[in-house]
Amino acid sequence: MLIEYIEMAMEKATVERLEDGTWYAEIPGFNGVWADGDTEPEACEELREVLQDWIEFRAHRGLEIPKVGSIDVKQLV
Repeated sequence: MLIEYIEMAMEKATVERLEDGTWYAEIPGFNGVWADGDTEPEACEELREVLQDWIEFRAHRGLEIPKVGSIDVKQLV
């Protein structure tokens, strides 16, 4: 279920190419979850890793983690 949560959250990601040619990705509603990379796939893969670390960090500290669809990740970690 955690993988499903991450995939659903990644579907909400926005990715844009910056003026310097690098890529920036973030997930709206997930404060502090962003990444960049030399290519779009690199930025998205980094974003996925940041999201997973963010979830673990917040879960460990009892901080709020938004629901994605019907999945409440707090019950999974």
